[in-house]
Parts: sequence; structure tokens; C-alpha cells
Amino acid sequence: MSFANYNYTVSDRFIRYVQIDTQSDPNSPTCPSTEKQKDLSRVLVEELKAMGIHDAELDEHGYVYATIPSTTDKNVPVLCFCSHVDTAPDCTGTNVKPQVVKNYQGQDIVLPGDPTQVIRVAEHGDLKNQIGHDIITTDGTTLLGADDKAGVAEIMDAAHYLMMHPEIKHGKIRILFTPDEEVGRGADKADLNKLGAQYGYTLDGGALGSLENENFSADAVSIKIKGFSTHPGYAKNKMQHAIKVAAEIINRLPKDKTPETTEKKEPFIHPTYIGGGLEEVDMKFIVRGFDTPTLRALEEELKNITAAVVSQYNKSSFDFTVIEQYRNMKEVLDTCPQVIDYAQEAIRRAGVTPLLDSIRGGTDGARFSFMGLPTANIFAAQHGIHSKQEWISIQDMQKAVQTVVNIVQIWEENA
Repeated sequence: MSFANYNYTVSDRFIRYVQIDTQSDPNSPTCPSTEKQKDLSRVLVEELKAMGIHDAELDEHGYVYATIPSTTDKNVPVLCFCSHVDTAPDCTGTNVKPQVVKNYQGQDIVLPGDPTQVIRVAEHGDLKNQIGHDIITTDGTTLLGADDKAGVAEIMDAAHYLMMHPEIKHGKIRILFTPDEEVGRGADKADLNKLGAQYGYTLDGGALGSLENENFSADAVSIKIKGFSTHPGYAKNKMQHAIKVAAEIINRLPKDKTPETTEKKEPFIHPTYIGGGLEEVDMKFIVRGFDTPTLRALEEELKNITAAVVSQYNKSSFDFTVIEQYRNMKEVLDTCPQVIDYAQEAIRRAGVTPLLDSIRGGTDGARFSFMGLPTANIFAAQHGIHSKQEWISIQDMQKAVQTVVNIVQIWEENA
């Protein structure tokens, strides 16, 4: 099926979606962590129903489920396409003002709401591949939300296309939009039995053509430092300041194992929070590596650093807790290579060279894979994510829409 005469809806949807504030909150215990995420989810349900997808629903936890019925007599595995509606807590997503730079010609892009925010070609290398494209940015005062409203819009446009073209042969397709992915809880309340899919694809990736079959294995570490409090006027040889103990621990972290000094498959330890006072301090870390033994070694290194520092303070102590977050989905995807093979072919059919890559992070798909739904990650065309310099190409989003449609056809062809 040709897209030559198709009037894509992906960019219009995207521009609408990013203007709905859906920022998640890591400090909230609820699911979703912020009720405003449902503002977008309700819009998606209504738009799906308007396409003719009548079973679209939003559950109490903020998950959207919907079905595109099968159009074939073949026994095709049920596929799921998934993206998340929330945006990162790292940068404000309130009052997003999307801008479109039409027919981009290779220049640095100065953002009008804050001219100090400049998307520079020297810092955003993929801009060199965007000559003639239409680029969406913010005004420089907020993030854009391409992570992952681009994926949401692409799935919605692909659904729209498939509902308009029932002659395209494909199996049953399940759509899932999740909350709270950015705070690591996107899979927490997903009902995979209800979903009923056998294989999945998240659209939550970066550059055009990228296809990710592995990701960091990830844990969180919580350290509680207990010091010894006295009046500061009479503290000599008595006070043991928990904040200063925590500062020593941070200072001893290996300089070659931080996000600032690592790339590709290099692991890291990263402090994300310190709070407290003289008597007690809470410290939170994330630990990342591409295999579990590396993860365990980093955690042991962090624990040894903590013990060595605290041992210098005879009245102080610490508690050290590791919380498992997610594991490398490659362990699961290697058992069903067709998930990757068919996606690569789908990208090629869209006229794009597939780029098999690793995620220095995680997606809902990583957790879904270990919950029984092998799930790879496809490009959504996001760039500069979690920042005010986030941007995306309309033409690259259209290629993602084509890729989704190609995937469902390829699974049907091979059934």
C-alpha cells in the first residue's frame, strides 16, 4: 500500500498533544503519579473511537487499551504497539508552545521564547540529515514532549491509516498507552492478560531508522546515613554530621563511572537525590550496566565506598537498600529473533536503513519483555529529549508511521 497520496495526521496530532501538560512526578505514590496525564489519555480514547475503534478505554490507573481488528484469515500473532503519555520531571512541560521551522536549511535554531536557548548543529549532529525537513521545537522555555508524544502520535496516525484501509492484511493489533514511564513505573499496573498480545513494539526511540533490542539493566540504591547530633557550640570531638558524611561518599564515587564520563555500553553510578540534616541524610542513586554481573559489581563498589567512609565515624551508621528496576530486554528478544528481523524489514520498506542500537536507559518494553511480552523499541524520531532544546522532524515521524504499518503487514505475510 502506497503512502504517496496519504494526508498524514501525525504532526497535527503531535502539536495538539504536546500542549497538554502530562509531566509525571517521581515523589507521588499514586498511579498515575499525576492526574493530568489522564487529560491526554481521555483525548486519545475519543480520537480512537472517532476512527471506529469502539473498544478504546481508559482505566482507573491511566492506561489506554484499544483494538484494531484482524483483516486476515491467517493465524497471526497479536501485536501490541505502545508509547507513554507522560513527560519527564527533569524539565517543565507546562504551557508548551511548539514552533515549526519549515524547510530547514542547516542553520542553528534560536528559540524565540528564550534566545539563549540555541539548538546548535555542532551539538545536535543529526540536524545535518534534516535539510529540507520541517522541524518542530519549543519556544525555549519548556521541553517539547517528543519523548514520547511523538510515539503516541505515530501510533495514532498508523491506527488511522489502517482503519481507513481495511484492505491491508494484518492480524489483531492492540494499542497501549501507559502513564509514568519517565518515573520508571510505566509497566506497574499494565494488565498484560487483558492486553492479550504475544509480541510488542514501543515507539520511544531516537534517530530515524534506529531499532533497539537491548537496554541498560537498572537498579536503584537507597542509602540512609545516621550521624550524631550535638549543639554546634559544644560539638568538638562529638558531632558527626550526616551531611558531611554523605558529601564524602559522593566525593569518592569513581570519576570514570558517571553519566558525564561514559558512553555506549559503559556503566555508571549516578546520585539522584540527597536530603536531610545533621542527624540523618537520605541518598538515592541509580546504577546502570548492560548485564547483571556488572550491575552487582557497581552496587558492591558503592556499598564498599559507603562502609569505608562511615567506618571513620564511630557513632554513625548506614542502611543500604537495592531496589531492582528493570533488566536488559536482549535476554528475552534473543529467544524470538523474528521481532527484530521483521522490524528491520519494515524500516527498509519505508526507504530507511535500519540501525540496530542499544538504549542507555530503559523503556516500558524492557519490563514487558520480562513480564512475558517480548518488546523491541522502534525510532520515534526524538532528539534532545528531557531538555528545552528538544526537537523532531515531521518527515521522520511520517517514516515511523509507515514502519508501523509495514510491521503488521510483514507479520501477516509470514504467518
